[in-house]
Amino acid sequence: MRGDAMGRVCRLALVLVATTTMSACASIGGADAPGRGAVRRPVVTDPAPIVSGTMRRYQVRGRWYQPAEQPDYVEVGMASWYGDAFNGRPTATGEIFDMHALTAAHKTLPLPGLVEVTNLANGRTVVLRVNDRGPFVDGRVIDLSRGAADALGMLSQGVGEVRVRYLGPAPRGGGTGVARPTARAEETRPPRDTIGTGDRDGPAVSGDVWIQAGAFSDRDRAEAVATRLGRQARVQRIERAGGSLFRVVVGPWRDANVAERVRQTVVTQGFPDALLISGR
Repeated sequence: MRGDAMGRVCRLALVLVATTTMSACASIGGADAPGRGAVRRPVVTDPAPIVSGTMRRYQVRGRWYQPAEQPDYVEVGMASWYGDAFNGRPTATGEIFDMHALTAAHKTLPLPGLVEVTNLANGRTVVLRVNDRGPFVDGRVIDLSRGAADALGMLSQGVGEVRVRYLGPAPRGGGTGVARPTARAEETRPPRDTIGTGDRDGPAVSGDVWIQAGAFSDRDRAEAVATRLGRQARVQRIERAGGSLFRVVVGPWRDANVAERVRQTVVTQGFPDALLISGR
């Protein structure tokens, strides 16, 4: 009997150890573990209606595509990016394509919608607004705006392997309505004097969540917009092939929900294309 009792105690101990180990593994490596590419599905309080015409079956180059709601959509494949040739043109949703915004094109997901895209080469992750159809090239799963490709570190490569996860409907009024810092995001706030109305050029945007009110080719116009938006607005100069672009950003905030509420206020101030961006 004493031997049987000892055996039961040992078996119980082994079960407890195994259970504890399994719980620890689940908490460390589960789908919601930080640093493993998990994402909390964004809560979009004012979703944009799906553009009905974009959900019809259509044909491109002899191939048929059937758009559909795909709540569990996750796909790994190659991404490409597009920019100047389409900049300023209407997308499939009727929105105007801004190559510097965080947007993308997909063949069959609902429009407009949100996706999380991760560059598998460097771990960078960004949330994008899908508002166009494409790419219609074999082996490509998504087409990124120039801004999205830049955020993911893919500009120089042209194409790269990514994981695409559908998150749900996009918010009304443009943008993503949510932001996730990339894998290389810094946790530092820019010096106070680069946020105020004095020297607005300062260092590049870094850390937390920012609101992009707009991007302008004219510096004076950008300065006027920043002054109108108050002390937390600043102008960031972006160098590009065609000349400098002046982006007006407001922030930063650590809480994306707080930033989204402020973004909606910025929209009501006359900037309907205001969107959330991740500092990097």
